[in-house]
Amino acid sequence: MIDIGTNSVKLLVAEVEGAEVRPVWEESRQTRLGQGLYQMQRLQAGPIAKTAAAAAEFAARARDHEAASIRVIATSAARDACNSRELTAAIERASGLRVEIISGEQEADWVLQGVTTDPALAAAPLLLLDVGGGSTEFIVSEGPRKHFGRSFPLGTVRLLERFPPSDPPTAGELAACRRWLSGFLEKQVQPSLAPALRQEAPAGQLALVGVGGAASILGCMEAGLSTFDRQQLEGVRLSAERLTWHTNRLWGLPLAERERLPGLPKNRADVILMGAAIYEAVMRQFHLQELRVSTRGLRFAAVMASPGV
Repeated sequence: MIDIGTNSVKLLVAEVEGAEVRPVWEESRQTRLGQGLYQMQRLQAGPIAKTAAAAAEFAARARDHEAASIRVIATSAARDACNSRELTAAIERASGLRVEIISGEQEADWVLQGVTTDPALAAAPLLLLDVGGGSTEFIVSEGPRKHFGRSFPLGTVRLLERFPPSDPPTAGELAACRRWLSGFLEKQVQPSLAPALRQEAPAGQLALVGVGGAASILGCMEAGLSTFDRQQLEGVRLSAERLTWHTNRLWGLPLAERERLPGLPKNRADVILMGAAIYEAVMRQFHLQELRVSTRGLRFAAVMASPGV
């Protein structure tokens, strides 16, 4: 399964038996497909070419691992761009594979399905937060039963283009980003999400679970992990206080120092500023005290439903 995101292209090759997904190979390549998109509403030629090349390389890697089928899906950047056909055509030429551009609703459904393949989350009241480069999916559920799911135009690359930081970022820039996030959540998210949260679980009984690259990086930083370890990462618990500590620390360092932090990939040292700020803002807005990390989600669900090619 190849996932074409706003910030990166990801590959998951897995053995699937019913609802059990056993990863065989996972890989990620940052291509910044959404670079410049939110000013011009168009995908740019350079990121399209990088994304198509990554998809072709990942398709070859999947075949090397004897994948029985390969599915290619594209999310927020492809949904938003007026020239998404240029992207899909480039990927199809490079890889020989058809690209599916999925809706925000489908993305939210698959995130939930993938996360709840984890037995520890299979029946719990959940608020899933999938922070991507161009969109964020909010899902409220009791195990696999979704009660609320919606995609909002909020993402790390999108926010980075709105609030390009100095090097090092200033306290005023962080304050401005926090104010904007608070206003966005209050006006755009809270009116629909808050009733779902009240209905789903009493205060303090709902688990906040972060999905995607930003959550995994924050978990790796908290645990001091220099290499990916699914079991250790999914055991991380980040308190609201620790998340604010990480946010303040990240925004207080120049890029070169962030690039050397354990657990933070060098090529994510810019967008993690926005990922940390988004998670912090959601926890503050909805009075959530702890963030858990899931390494599952969209790709786990898509690979379970992967058609033959």
